[in-house]
Amino acid sequence: MTTLKQTPSQTVGPYFAYGLCPQQYDFDFKSLFTHVLADREAAGEHITIVGQVFDGDGNVVGDAMVEMSQVDSNGHYPEWRAEILKTGFHGFARVGTGTDPHKRFIVETVKPGRANPDEAPHINVIVTMRGMLMHTFTRIYFEDEAQANENDAVLASVPGERRGTLVARRDAGAANVYRFDIHMQGDKETVFFDL
Repeated sequence: MTTLKQTPSQTVGPYFAYGLCPQQYDFDFKSLFTHVLADREAAGEHITIVGQVFDGDGNVVGDAMVEMSQVDSNGHYPEWRAEILKTGFHGFARVGTGTDPHKRFIVETVKPGRANPDEAPHINVIVTMRGMLMHTFTRIYFEDEAQANENDAVLASVPGERRGTLVARRDAGAANVYRFDIHMQGDKETVFFDL
């Protein structure tokens, strides 16, 4: 009797961004999710998250897909579609890096509140790109929430010298814009979490 062995895994994409972000790539069918996490009428401080994904050689990745989820400015996740339509807060965004001339991801949202008193305001991030067997998980914290960041248990679990890879910096040249780059490998590698 012949014993069959496991077949090797395949890496992701680059097709996934085109299939999951079709409007961004000018396809005729509608995207289920877009780069807008919170509409203009959503309550809270409106911000824009701008960044790039870099590979291990420091090259910008033009076919990555970034997904973000967060609570609203009151620390609440939307539970029903009716709530999303009423508040304008979606709670989730998906963007491909191949749709911007500079290969950036740009997400429109509101600054998150605290889901729990012992958590700092943050955004959950998932990155998918070619060459990976599985997606990665990380978080975005904010540099202007220093006191809350000090008390956040997840951020405190990260070695001090690596915490900066999880902190978005306010862009001095643009109002309400935060810069957050994601480095997949190398000296500046972003901290990723095993969930």
